Amino acid sequence: MPLPVEVLVIGAGNRGQIYSFFAKDFPERMKVVGVADCRQVARRNLQRKYSVADCNVFDDWRGAAAREKFADAVIIATPDKQHKEPAVAFAEKGYHILLEKPMAVTVDDCKDIVAACKKHNVILSVCHVLRYSPVIIKIKELLSQGVIGEVVHIQHLEPVGFYHFAHSFVRGNWRNEQESTFSLMAKSCHDIDIINSLVGKRCIKVSSFGSLSHFTKENKPQGAASRCLNCAVEQSCPYSAKKLYLEGVKNGELSSEGQDPVKVFDFLTQTKKEYALDYSILQQTQLRGHGGADYYLMDSFIQAVAENNPSLIRTGPEVTLASHLLVFDAECARRESRIVYCNQAE
Repeated sequence: MPLPVEVLVIGAGNRGQIYSFFAKDFPERMKVVGVADCRQVARRNLQRKYSVADCNVFDDWRGAAAREKFADAVIIATPDKQHKEPAVAFAEKGYHILLEKPMAVTVDDCKDIVAACKKHNVILSVCHVLRYSPVIIKIKELLSQGVIGEVVHIQHLEPVGFYHFAHSFVRGNWRNEQESTFSLMAKSCHDIDIINSLVGKRCIKVSSFGSLSHFTKENKPQGAASRCLNCAVEQSCPYSAKKLYLEGVKNGELSSEGQDPVKVFDFLTQTKKEYALDYSILQQTQLRGHGGADYYLMDSFIQAVAENNPSLIRTGPEVTLASHLLVFDAECARRESRIVYCNQAE
């Protein structure tokens, strides 16, 4: 596919605008050719910024979907409950899809999106941006090299203050979960997805606040129940950095905090080694959110579409569906105060 990749933006709010920045920073790689948003100010703002033709500006995504395919890919950044319909519709039209997280707010809707993308052979990248962050990529590299052996314990903490939680939960509109989505999906699906990607799904205990604070992997036969551990959410400064700690069977630990170097400590030799992270590319882009992960997400998606190479996507349909099902299970366990077997949520 010749560059630049032509993109249609569905939802010109915060995330739609942010992902569109890639076209400003790298016009030779991406071009915004259409926009749909029910708010005139939002869609006109994006139209002016990227010189979108009047015929490609819509007040409803259905108008764009009714047209013959006129772009290579679509960015869907509508409110959470409005993800399923446009995702399925544009997949049927043959558009490759960048879909803001969460994929959808029900199990069936998530499965329908995955089925549509697979049926029509289109690339689906869900915006679990943390999988693209330099920190997580470095940690996965070190784990694959066996620096601490098999992970037997992991703790992941994102300190959450009132404003941070409220803003993330309601997407800035101060609505309740009936209008958006339940708080565990809205706030913590990133974190559960990261843990799932690092060590696989096992046992998760969440607090009534809906934030993930503790995860333990237990080695049990397949199909055996896992035991949940009691824990509590640490409420702290909303600007504190994410912290990740992993302990392995080779008498070592791996830790990271924010964008600092990843640290590996050997218990036997009492030695520490640090692995620096390269953020130099971020001087070339406005996409610096989530520790640069926003940039790496868009870089991977645009390259995958240009090369028709789904292997470049770290958050494709199957892995994303697995993580979402785990969140639905965790929410069920939280609401009903019981053990739920992974990926059996109704």
